[in-house]
Amino acid sequence: MGNLAIISDLHVDINQFSEQEWLILWKVLTDKGITRLHLAGDVANKVDLCQAVVEFFAKKGIPTTFNFGNHELADVEGEEMMNHFPDSHFLNERYLALNKQTVLLGMNGWYDYQFSELKENKQILRMKNLYWYDRFIKREGSDIEVNARVLIAMKKLLDQLEAKKLDVILTTHFVPKKDFIVYQNAPYERWNNLNAFLGSASFGQLLDQYDNIKQVVFGHTHRRFEDKLIHGTRYSCRPFGYYYEWQLTREFVRENHLIDSYHPMKLRTLLRKHDPEFNRYRNEHLYEEFAKAMTTISY
Repeated sequence: MGNLAIISDLHVDINQFSEQEWLILWKVLTDKGITRLHLAGDVANKVDLCQAVVEFFAKKGIPTTFNFGNHELADVEGEEMMNHFPDSHFLNERYLALNKQTVLLGMNGWYDYQFSELKENKQILRMKNLYWYDRFIKREGSDIEVNARVLIAMKKLLDQLEAKKLDVILTTHFVPKKDFIVYQNAPYERWNNLNAFLGSASFGQLLDQYDNIKQVVFGHTHRRFEDKLIHGTRYSCRPFGYYYEWQLTREFVRENHLIDSYHPMKLRTLLRKHDPEFNRYRNEHLYEEFAKAMTTISY
C-alpha cells in the first residue's frame, strides 16, 4: 500500500519560491505519509526549473513524476519534445504501475474551445493571441488539431489498459469537464470567452467510455472544487495557483481589513505595500495552503 499526492499549478517562479518553500511542501508530504508525488503541470515557466523541483523531491526520497502544463510548453520547441520529453520523471502518454491492479496515467492534455461562449474559432484565436499566455506556445497545427491528436493517443492507451483489466488514475493539466468551468456575470463576462483555453469537453467525453478510470486529477483553473463523481469516475481539481489567489491571502487581507471587496487580480499592488507583514503571514500558513491544494489517493 502507498499514498499518491497530485499537485498542479505550483508556479514556483511567479510565487517566488525557493528551497525554503519546497521544504515546507516536503514536510506536508511526509506528514501525510506520501510515498509518490506527481506534479500535474505549471510547476514553473521554465522547464529546467520544473525539473529542479522534481529532482528536489526525488532526492528527498519521494518518487516524483510530472507532466507539462501550458506554462512549461511555452519553453519547449517541437511536438516530439512536448509529448516525449527526455526525462525519466516525465509522464505523458505513458503510465506506470502503482500496484498489480492500478496504474497512474499521465497526459499533458489540451483544449477544444467548447467551454467558451464564443462559437467562432477565428474570434477565439484572436482572444488567445491578445490575452492568453499560450500565444507563446508553438504547436504544429491548430488547437483543434492538437486536441484531436491528444484524443487519439489517449484512446490508444485507454484501450490497452482496458484490455489488461487495469484500473486507471489519470492525471492531466487541462479541464475535462464543464462541471469545473465557472461562468462570470457582469462586469467580468469576457472571461467566459477565455474559458476556451481551460480544457477539452471532447477529452471528458472520451473518458466517459471507460469504466476502469477510477479518478481523474487536473488543475489549470486556479480554482479549487469539491470532488465530483461523473459517470462513475471521481474528478478532483484543487490547483495551488498564484499567491494572490490563495486562501491564506484572502484571510490575510480580511483579517487586516485591507479591502472592502475581494478581487484577487487587484491584490498584487496591495500586497507589495504590505510585503513584510504578508511574508510573515505567508510563512506561518503556507503549510496549510499546500495541504489544501493537493489530491491524495491511497493505492
